[in-house]
Amino acid sequence: MSKQEVLTIKIAGQAGQGIKSSGILLAKFAKRSGYNVFNYIEYPSIIRGGHNVMQINISLDEVTGPSYKIDFLIALNQDSIDFHLDEYKENSSVLYDSETNLDLSKLPENVSKYPLPLLDLARECGGSELHINTVALGALIGLKSGDIEVLKVLLKEEFEDKGENVIKLNQDAAEKGYSFVLDKYKDDLTDKLKHVQSLNETKDRILINGNEAVALGAIRAGLQFAAIYPMSPISNILHVLAKYQEEYGYVYKQPEDEISAINMSIGASFAGARAMTATSGGGFCLMGEGYGLAGIAEVPLVIVEGMRGGPGTGLPTWSEQGDLRMVLHMHQGDFPRIVLAAGDPQEAYYLTLAAFNLAERYQTTVVLLIDKNICENDQSYPIFDSKEYVVDRGKFSVDKIEDYKRYELSADGISIRSIPGVGNFFIANSDEHNEYGYSSEEIDNRNSQMNKRMKKLETCASTDMPPQTLYGSKDADVTIISWGSNKGSILQAIKEHENVNYLHITWMNPFPTGQIKKVLEESKHVLGVEASFSAQFLGLVKEKTGIEVKDKLLKYDGRPFYTHEIQQKIDSILGGKK
Repeated sequence: MSKQEVLTIKIAGQAGQGIKSSGILLAKFAKRSGYNVFNYIEYPSIIRGGHNVMQINISLDEVTGPSYKIDFLIALNQDSIDFHLDEYKENSSVLYDSETNLDLSKLPENVSKYPLPLLDLARECGGSELHINTVALGALIGLKSGDIEVLKVLLKEEFEDKGENVIKLNQDAAEKGYSFVLDKYKDDLTDKLKHVQSLNETKDRILINGNEAVALGAIRAGLQFAAIYPMSPISNILHVLAKYQEEYGYVYKQPEDEISAINMSIGASFAGARAMTATSGGGFCLMGEGYGLAGIAEVPLVIVEGMRGGPGTGLPTWSEQGDLRMVLHMHQGDFPRIVLAAGDPQEAYYLTLAAFNLAERYQTTVVLLIDKNICENDQSYPIFDSKEYVVDRGKFSVDKIEDYKRYELSADGISIRSIPGVGNFFIANSDEHNEYGYSSEEIDNRNSQMNKRMKKLETCASTDMPPQTLYGSKDADVTIISWGSNKGSILQAIKEHENVNYLHITWMNPFPTGQIKKVLEESKHVLGVEASFSAQFLGLVKEKTGIEVKDKLLKYDGRPFYTHEIQQKIDSILGGKK
C-alpha cells in the first residue's frame, strides 16, 4: 500500500450478525499491523433487524474521514449486495457465502467475486451462524496478506471473559477462512494489510470514539458526579462512566429522565462536586429550565450535547448539526453560557478537560457539542497526553469568610464560590438576587448583577479562548470554514489540494470574531461546509463578523460529508486547478 492510499472495507448485514464487533476487530487488527484507521458506522433506529454497515478506512497516512467508494465488501446477506451497487471503486471485491444463493446479477462487471462456504467452514470447527463474520475476517486478512496471528491475539482479548473454549472456537473459525483463501485464491493475494510494524511499536496508539473520549476526559478532569439518561448517540458515555466509577471514586447515576439528570447534576455541583450530564437534542429540550437555573444561580455544570437529526424524534441514529442555535439561545433571558464544539474524538477529550475547568472558573454552564459521527465513529491516535492538566476550581473557598457575599460584584464578573456546610450562609434560587442571594427586583441591582454575570464572557474570551486552527497554507485560493465532525472529511479532502486551507472553529460562545473576520477578509474565495438545512453556524459567522459566506455546501440527510463530495465542490470552484 502506498503512503497516501486508503483501503476502504465495508462489512454489511443485518442486526445480530456482529457487524459492529467485526468492524472494530478489523480496525484494531489494522492499527496493530501499523496502519491508521477511521471507522464509520450506520444502523437504523429499530430494535431488531434492519441493514447495518461498518466501514473501515485504513491507510499508512493519517485517515480522518469516510469514503463513499469502497474497495472491498463483506456481504452477509442479500441487502448487503443490493444497497451498495453504486459504491464500488475500480477493481473492487465482494466476499460472500457461496451457499446462500445471493443474486449477484446487478453487481458491476469490474467487481471481483470471492464466494466462500462461510457457514460450512464455521461448522467445521464447531461453530454456527454466529461465527460466519469471524470466518469472513480471517478470509479477508488472508486475501490482503495480513498476519493471522495478530487477529488470533485480538480474538483472545475479545473473548477472554468467555473461557478458553470460546476463544479457541473463534480462533479456529478465523484460521478456517484464512487457510481457505490462501489455498483457493492464492493467485489473487495482495499486500494491502501486510504487517508493517511490531506489536510493541503500536502500543502507543489507541482506537477510540467520541463517547469514550468524553468519558475518559471527564474522569481525567476529576469528575465527582454524573447523572445521564441514555439517549442516542451519547449512551456509551454512561456505559463507560458506569464501568469505572468504583475504580476512580465518582458517582454515576442513571435517573428517570433528562429533567432529573440536569437537576441532580446542579445539586451535586452546588454541594461542591465536579459534575456533568449528557444528552441529545430532544433531551436537552427537557433540560431547558435547569439550564437557565444553573445560569442565574451561577452553578458550574458541564453538559455534553450529542447532535442527531431533528426535529422531533427525527433521525435517532444519524447525524446533523442542527442544535447549535438551540444551545446558544435555549431558556429565556441571557446568561453567560460557554459553548465548545469538538471536531473529532481527540478534540472531544481535550475539550472535556477544558470544559470542567472553564465551568468552575466562570461558575456557569459549559456545553460541549459533539454529533453522532464523533460519538460513534472510531479513529486511531497516539495516546492522549494530559500530564500537564491541572484541576482549576477557580474562585472557590471552603474557608469561613466574614460578611460572605455569594454574588459579590467584581471587575471580572466572578465572585467567590462556596458551598453549604462551611459557615458561609447565602441563598441561591432562580430569582434575580442581590450580592447575598436575596431576591431583588430593584433597577440598579438588576443591572449590576446582569452586567456582572455577562462580564464573564468577556473575561473568558480575553483569558482562555485559544486561537482557532487554520490548516493549510495561509495563501490559498480557497478557504473552507466549518466546525464539528466535518473536520475529518475536509482534512482528508484537502490533501489533494495544496491551494486550499481550512479554518476549524471549536468555540461557539464566546466567539472568536476577530480571528474569523481577519481570515475571511483576507481569503480569495470562502466555502462554508455545514450539516444543517439553515446553515446555523454560517449564520452565526455573519451575525458576529458581518461577513456572509455565500458559497455553501450543506447536507442534512443524516450521513456525513464524504471526502469526494468536498473534493468535487473544491474542483468546481478551482476548475480543476490543483
